[in-house]
Amino acid sequence: GEQVTTALLSMALMKNGHKARSFSGRQAGLQTDAEHAKARIIDIDPSRLAASLKAGIVPVVAGFQGTDNDGNITTLGRGGSDTTAVALAAVLGADECQIYTDVSGVFTTDPRVVEGARRLEELTFEEMLELASLGTRVLHSRAVEFASKYEVPLRVLSSFEEGSGTLITKEDESMEQPIISGLAFTRDEAKLTVLGVRDLPGVASAILGPISEANIEVDMIVQNVAADQSTDFTFTVRREDYEQALQILENIVKDIDAREVSGDNKIAKLSMVGVGMRSHAGVASKMFEVLAEESINIQMISTSEIKISVVVDEKYLELAVRALHSAFGLSRE
Repeated sequence: GEQVTTALLSMALMKNGHKARSFSGRQAGLQTDAEHAKARIIDIDPSRLAASLKAGIVPVVAGFQGTDNDGNITTLGRGGSDTTAVALAAVLGADECQIYTDVSGVFTTDPRVVEGARRLEELTFEEMLELASLGTRVLHSRAVEFASKYEVPLRVLSSFEEGSGTLITKEDESMEQPIISGLAFTRDEAKLTVLGVRDLPGVASAILGPISEANIEVDMIVQNVAADQSTDFTFTVRREDYEQALQILENIVKDIDAREVSGDNKIAKLSMVGVGMRSHAGVASKMFEVLAEESINIQMISTSEIKISVVVDEKYLELAVRALHSAFGLSRE
């Protein structure tokens, strides 16, 4: 698909009077490891692309692909096209990498949920990486990681309308950062709890080891210790992995001397992201207060320097997003 598209786009450019040439990933010099369908870029030889640019020819490169050491074609997996673009911008020394998509930029939250969601003029790499990993689908986290590592400014623009889009760049100390830049959320969550486990060394490993061996990714983890020295161990997984994870836990209940296993696959994760949190106290308490006023129960909490994530019942997600968006002044004026 990518190779057909590059040929067609090159033909269209030439028809409009611009010199152009299509390049496959191999022709563009993209060297990857041999992990087919999820390959990582190891090196890029930009000489052919640089020569094309010097000759005034527009290089149209197929994203999402490269070659391994044996010359086999590989594909980069999720976010591969954006990652290719950022990698090429880095090796060619571009001033900026522009990603054209179906939205006009990155918004404070999903405009389909909050009518007053505002397009952000600028974000830091750190903020965008958090938003991308927490459910914002404008850019894939792999591309943002690459841009941050090589300090390539990214700009998200619309393919359908003119505009300045959203610039994603390194943090500038002179910039006045808002406390909260955006709200991200995902409905693709499920929660599992192992009840009444003895609070002994190695219990967490005994629970999560079999989960990891099944290639199930664990997100948030909470452990509560009771007065009788028993503990309840709770963690979240992707909803698609819920049934398999539940079955694994039910199989090991006796081995770890637990009372029972319970689960809930109707939860959602909501996260507030902003580098401004570093210099503003009370953000978490305000968030919890807003949710309490809406009678929304918080089931789990996770925090970092620029992020606060909570797990809530899925049916209250949109209400929570709108309430927090309004409370933190993120809506359009």
